[in-house]
Amino acid sequence: MAIDTHTTTTTTTTTTTTTTTAGSGAAAPAPANDRLTGRAKLVLFVLCAAQFMVALDFSVLNVALPALGKDLGLSRSALQWAVTAFALPSGGFLLLFGRIADLYGRKKLFLIGLTLFGAASLLATLAWDPASFLAGRALQGLGAAVIVPTGMSLLTTTFPEGPLRDKAIGISGTLLSLGFTIGMVLGGVMTDTLGWRSTMALLAVTAVIVLALAPGLLPESRTPDRPRLDVPGAVTVTGGLLALIYSLSTAAQRGFGGVDVWGTLLAGLALLVAFAVAESKTPAPLVSLPMLKRRTIAWGNFAGLVTFAMMSTVIFVLTLYLQETLGLSSFRTGLVFGVQGVASALAGSYAPKVIGRFGARRTLVGSLLGQGLLTAALLAVGAESGALVATVAVSVASMFHLGAIISYGLTVTSGVPDEEQGLATGLVTTTQQVGLTIGIPLLGVLATTQASLFDGVRTVLAIDAAIVLAAAALVGLGLGGRTKKA
Repeated sequence: MAIDTHTTTTTTTTTTTTTTTAGSGAAAPAPANDRLTGRAKLVLFVLCAAQFMVALDFSVLNVALPALGKDLGLSRSALQWAVTAFALPSGGFLLLFGRIADLYGRKKLFLIGLTLFGAASLLATLAWDPASFLAGRALQGLGAAVIVPTGMSLLTTTFPEGPLRDKAIGISGTLLSLGFTIGMVLGGVMTDTLGWRSTMALLAVTAVIVLALAPGLLPESRTPDRPRLDVPGAVTVTGGLLALIYSLSTAAQRGFGGVDVWGTLLAGLALLVAFAVAESKTPAPLVSLPMLKRRTIAWGNFAGLVTFAMMSTVIFVLTLYLQETLGLSSFRTGLVFGVQGVASALAGSYAPKVIGRFGARRTLVGSLLGQGLLTAALLAVGAESGALVATVAVSVASMFHLGAIISYGLTVTSGVPDEEQGLATGLVTTTQQVGLTIGIPLLGVLATTQASLFDGVRTVLAIDAAIVLAAAALVGLGLGGRTKKA
């Protein structure tokens, strides 16, 4: 795919090949058929384990925050920084590191990210005061910003378009979803039995295991030519994303009334506008504007933004509903989301087959439609009972959500040449992070600010369902035409 070529109504399928540096000692292991070789399975395991580790980090600490705050002397208002310190760099630097990986080597940067993440997790485990812990969390976020786009671009350049890539992204998407869900359950169990530090130690051990396996298995790849890095674009987009994520993360905790929230929100939007202007004038942009105008890129990422933002909001308000309205314990609430995780795993195993039959775009639209309808079904929960309805509905909604995750990733990266895979997957993962960040502050606060929490939860669920259903219609119209089977 040339980035200046206008997208037609069908997706041009191209076979991607990995550009392997001399002396890397590992060629792309994926064969031309739809079966994974033993080596390819090991490569997939390493890449998925890294993605799972990062996903786990997003949620494993949540239930441990009260114990952590008491141990380190963090006030309740300051606890948000345990989450925000990770979210800021993990979302703000994704595009930058994705592009650096394209230019200077994906495997090299992936290993650097793993090393940084593991060392930061050890620092957070051994933290002796709030400053050392928050420093560890920030460095974890920076490591995650390296691992996620480089890991995804290594996956898409190693496995060619078609059944193999569908299968690989399906497994990766399943583990991503499972990482969030398992983190919620595992965090509570580990905190109760071993203490909050065990959650950070788990991440450090996982990073060491992946780092030990990765060098001998992963092929090195980079773009054949090395254009100069677009510094103005890098500065403006990174600053804009950092400001945007900070403002929305802070709003999730304190609302939109603070001057710092509005100030950083406006600054972030201004920097993103400056980024667009800078990209239109440089000969070697960080993000090609014609690339962003492609239907698959624009509408695929829009769909990803909606599915992540709205599902994270559903999980947030259901957690409140189950614990505060129905009075379920943390453990029983965790079991509800454990069922959701099993449903997501089942969906991940079947999603590539569905995509192979109907195509990524049709699957994407259908998945959004299913997620919206099942979110609407959650309106059947009652003020005194409804745990069973909530469990079934959110589990099936998550199956559609998983289908949307996999199909939007395939839609965005389909036809993208190897030299731009880091950029394409950087867009995908940036969309994920921004989606996870904006849903709760934009909608979740409606549930917590109304006089009746139950009424607030129902209001949020109704709006959430309407947004997802509207997005399904818009994505269907935006992508348009007949769909090419993946």
